[in-house]
Amino acid sequence: MSEAVNRQILLVEKPTGKLGPEHFKLVDGAMPAPKDGEALVRTRYISLDAANRAWMHGATYRAAVEANTVMAGGSIAEVVASNSPALVPGDIVFGDTGWQDYAAVPAKHLTKMPRMEPMTHLLSIYGVAGLTAYFGLLHVGKPKEGETVVVSAAAGSVGSIVGQIAKIKGCNVIGIAGGKDKCNWLTAELGFDAAVDYKDGATFKALRAAAPNGIDVYFDNVGGDILEACLALMNNRGRIACCGAISQYDGVPSAHGPRGVPGLIVVKRLIMQGFIVMDFIDQRDAALAELQSWVTAGKLKVQEDVIDGFENTPKALIGLLAGENRGKRMVKV
Repeated sequence: MSEAVNRQILLVEKPTGKLGPEHFKLVDGAMPAPKDGEALVRTRYISLDAANRAWMHGATYRAAVEANTVMAGGSIAEVVASNSPALVPGDIVFGDTGWQDYAAVPAKHLTKMPRMEPMTHLLSIYGVAGLTAYFGLLHVGKPKEGETVVVSAAAGSVGSIVGQIAKIKGCNVIGIAGGKDKCNWLTAELGFDAAVDYKDGATFKALRAAAPNGIDVYFDNVGGDILEACLALMNNRGRIACCGAISQYDGVPSAHGPRGVPGLIVVKRLIMQGFIVMDFIDQRDAALAELQSWVTAGKLKVQEDVIDGFENTPKALIGLLAGENRGKRMVKV
């Protein structure tokens, strides 16, 4: 690759229905020049997240992605040149680089990461996925030993970590995932106590059988009908950590959210709280230390789904939205 070329993937139009390859275009852009206070970085691994799709709908906790711009996304990148005293060439950083080989980013918007092998762990267990699972479960869900914890999208990047942390904390853990293979993997490999296949169509019945004593903590990654099923089974003073609503992101969202919510929340004195990982960023170091100790002790398995080749990024995101991945999906640039 000539050093003067910067491959970029543009979002050429915002999808009204399901996301498809036709919504993206691979182009050769100009090499960015870092201004004062910025660093020029080269992307190494691009993070793929359901939230990428949500950004196309409009502003969330970040600005919306507009048509004919570089598709937004976080990545692990290496500093090539720096006009900031905070970073030097060779530093490894996490930041919102977008889907491109090179980006010029203000140094204050880049998080310096430790050098480690495999580097992919910086996007999964020690990145946004691991920290989202850690803070969402422990600080929002607040599970106690012996309680029943249910997590949806349990075979995904966040859900697979949430369930394992809940087991470490002595909880009874039930995962909800799509397909028998994923469900078997949750129980056989990751140590979940039970798994419910939502593709079977009888989610509520299967959940009730798996959680005969009700649900104390529900970690919600999907919203929609699954949230509705879990709400009905919540115990008094149960906690719901709202992390995402993937069922509503791609294509035409279902016409309703959970029905009967206000009544249930009052009668059962439930706490339902949304959060994003940046809320807890001041506690990041302590969380990373604990995650690292669990991985080292073999209590927490890291599952990654690395797709090779920058040009495969759109297809990899479309596949993620269709539930193809196990664990954290990313693209090796």
